[in-house]
Amino acid sequence: MDIKEIQSLIKFVAKSGASEVKLEMEDIKITIRTGAVGSSYPETAIVQQIPMAQAPAAHPAAAAPAATEAATPAVESSKAEDSKYITIKSPIIGTFYRKPSPDKPAFVEVGSTIAKGDVLCVIEAMKLFNDIESEVSGKIVKILVDDSSPVEFDQPLFLVDPS
Repeated sequence: MDIKEIQSLIKFVAKSGASEVKLEMEDIKITIRTGAVGSSYPETAIVQQIPMAQAPAAHPAAAAPAATEAATPAVESSKAEDSKYITIKSPIIGTFYRKPSPDKPAFVEVGSTIAKGDVLCVIEAMKLFNDIESEVSGKIVKILVDDSSPVEFDQPLFLVDPS
């Protein structure tokens, strides 16, 4: 289970109105509490990894080398292509929005030319909407985050071609 799935689960539980949900899988335990009485936080999640010695083994050593060898060339070529681009990263944790409001057009699209200081997106953090401005001029090559998705600090948001 990756961080995006956990964040989606937290949002789902918060919207459902449940006060506590516990989820136990083979290698992970999650407890989500929302709006608990006396709690200073509206949403909390406790994630506990179970050591691999306790989790049943499915012979991962046999499948891992083949998967690693197959993925390596694609990753290297992708990194070589992306190295000429500037990555714009999230300065805060929050929810990423491409539009100023649902009925307005997106700030930028793939192929948009941007200048230093242009607003690229909005990140909502603690009910405050923060404009994220470009620190470089160039052309948007790729948007790396879906609209209305949670983002972490320093998470890549956009790839910009500075030329």
